[in-house]
Amino acid sequence: MVGEFERKKDTVQEITESTAERVGNIAKIVADAVVAIAREVGDGVTDAIEMREAANRAKADEETTTPDQADPPTIGDPGAEKPGQQN
Repeated sequence: MVGEFERKKDTVQEITESTAERVGNIAKIVADAVVAIAREVGDGVTDAIEMREAANRAKADEETTTPDQADPPTIGDPGAEKPGQQN
């Protein structure tokens, strides 16, 4: 027959194990959430950097393009020559 002391010891042991397991599960959930948040923030910052670099490249291209290098006007544009017309 199990004595009172041993029953109390078993109860305390079971409560301790259960609590430790639950705390561990909660810590894992929190750690996974922190990882996911860090990944999303990092991806967002990377996207912003790439967009800024693309904008800077577009600005630099625009500044280095001369009128001769610009796309010629197409027929229908106000500045386009009409067929048969010479300047």
